[in-house]
Amino acid sequence: MSIICGLPLLECVYCLACARWAWKRCLHTAGHDSEKWGFATPEEFEPVPRFCRYILAVYEDDLRHPLWEPPRGYGISLDCLILRKSYSDTNGRAPPYLLYLDHVHTDVVLAIRGLNLAKESDYALLLDNGLGQRKFDGGYVHNGLLNAAVCILNAECEVLGELVERYPSYTLTFAGHSLGAGVAALLAMVVVRGGDKLRNVERSRVRCYAIAPARCMSLNLAVRYSDVINSVVLQDDFLPRTATSLEDVFKSLFCLPCVLCLQCVKDTCIAEEKMIRDPRRLYAPGRLYHIIERRPFRCGRFPPVVKTAVPVDGRFERIVLSCNATSDHAILWIERESERALELMREKDDAMAIPPKQKMERQKTLEKEHGEEYRAALRRAVTLAVPHAVSPSHYGTFDDDEPRQVARESATGSSSSGCSESRERRDNWDEAIDALFDGSPAATTLHSDGQNPLHYGS
Repeated sequence: MSIICGLPLLECVYCLACARWAWKRCLHTAGHDSEKWGFATPEEFEPVPRFCRYILAVYEDDLRHPLWEPPRGYGISLDCLILRKSYSDTNGRAPPYLLYLDHVHTDVVLAIRGLNLAKESDYALLLDNGLGQRKFDGGYVHNGLLNAAVCILNAECEVLGELVERYPSYTLTFAGHSLGAGVAALLAMVVVRGGDKLRNVERSRVRCYAIAPARCMSLNLAVRYSDVINSVVLQDDFLPRTATSLEDVFKSLFCLPCVLCLQCVKDTCIAEEKMIRDPRRLYAPGRLYHIIERRPFRCGRFPPVVKTAVPVDGRFERIVLSCNATSDHAILWIERESERALELMREKDDAMAIPPKQKMERQKTLEKEHGEEYRAALRRAVTLAVPHAVSPSHYGTFDDDEPRQVARESATGSSSSGCSESRERRDNWDEAIDALFDGSPAATTLHSDGQNPLHYGS
């Protein structure tokens, strides 16, 4: 009798829980993620459409006759194309990429394409995380994406080093979309950590634009490298939001809506404080730029606006239940909407008739504000007890028994002299990455076969 009476009670509790979840999910829209962020300026957002065009060039079969005609001179000049690598060139160990010398914008650009649904090698990169996220520089990163980044650096280290040395005033930019965005972000991290391997390139010269990135690094790394890495997310894009491991997402590719709904339920039930304190939880990297073009309970697209911040809590934690969650991931849509947003920003500036001198002053003020926001994010990470958030050194991490203090602003990519001397003896990026491993059980397991897990042949 007691069992029979208990069933309606359990059903009521279950229905109330489902109703609460549905209510919270229906009220959560993409605008909630960035409602407290500031608006981006045209000066800082200007490179985004251009790098989208460079990434699209990697998708092209014939650059002389592109399928997607580049607008406003964003096309690739074949005279400035240094190299282009396909799947056959990388043997499937990394996505295709190109190296481009942009003399107009004084930039050395390495652009990487996103996931190819027809290539098993791309799935292999995503699934190469069976031992858990790999420990790197005091945090965790996706193992397969890090392997791909090191593969590219091993292949192009000499070329990149020569270009960086030949053009000392040029920046070194890594750009990628989706899968390639995660590889590009980890490329930037590795180069910053081992700048002496690229003719002592300074941290201030390295930057990354990750378009619709996969969640590829732990929160402490995402915040600490936000002065180098910039992530661009269009409205409801699911990939930067889902904390489900990439291997589980793409194993269930043909039932992706089911995976997203299950992840919604899971994220709703987990407190954000618990998420933040999970050192292995991966996040979208760096500073975030959120393009918003739709509004809650409104139909159609609106003039896009771009908001930006270096968030610690509320960093795209919740999936948005939207019919556009997958379409917003397309590089073509992102390129188009980012171009529209940039045009609107410029029109607003022209309407205000801002003199060139004031624009230069605004650029300097913007750089100062970004630096202050970066330091504030580090302090916020310490306040929220994010594991290994910052350290007294430029790039290290602190242990739990060490005093927690905010990192000094990193003006260059230099490290301690002892580390520099030890890195001079390394022959390739494989050994440089191995030196960043902590003596954790996960790292020991990776080396248990007695071989270098990042070695790709002679």
